[in-house]
Amino acid sequence: MTGNVYANSRTSADNRSADLKDTYEAIYVNEDVLETRVTRTHSKTTTSGETWSRCYKLTTVCVLLLCVLLLTGITVLWIKFNNVSTEKDQLQTRYNNLMENSELHSAISKLGWRVFRSSIYNISTEKKSWNESRKYCRERGADLVIINSREEQEFISNYTGSTEAWIGLTDRETEREFKWVDGKPLTTAFWWDGEPNDYNNEDCAITGYSKAKSNISTWADYPCNHPVVGICEMKIFN
Repeated sequence: MTGNVYANSRTSADNRSADLKDTYEAIYVNEDVLETRVTRTHSKTTTSGETWSRCYKLTTVCVLLLCVLLLTGITVLWIKFNNVSTEKDQLQTRYNNLMENSELHSAISKLGWRVFRSSIYNISTEKKSWNESRKYCRERGADLVIINSREEQEFISNYTGSTEAWIGLTDRETEREFKWVDGKPLTTAFWWDGEPNDYNNEDCAITGYSKAKSNISTWADYPCNHPVVGICEMKIFN
């Protein structure tokens, strides 16, 4: 009986030892599985972060390249614009020097024309209506004068003196909306006091109004069939 007890005790001890071994092995296996899962999760997180970082760097590089290209394009256009402006100024200077040549002035004056900046001007010798005066100018490759600055108005006033003369300005299409013969609206005006007043259907403009007491503001509106001389302008350099 004593041998059976020892035998049973040994068997129980062996069984407990086996159970503990199985438990330890299970714990080790679970730890390996857990470690593997953690490692895989960390690996996935690291890979995702690296991908985002690469995308961010690539986007930044692309934006920087676009900025560089845009800046380069603007710089090239600015240089070309300056070159064109410089060439235009040079051409204008050469033209002005040419027009200031006394011999050329003399030849133009003999033909009845006067020079001012980039245009030449002529006053007709006969008094005609606005339409007839414009026809006279166009037959000579010109048109009724368009005045765009105070300096040009001063030149015209000195040229015509006290003579009333047609200019290329009318509001026949729309009352009170004066336009030049090239279709552009009036922006710089030199009307005498109280003008234009459209008295007796006055749709065409003159300069050198006889009642004006100014050397600059001498415009007035007249009936288009009123006979006065006309001032022609031919642009030589635009």
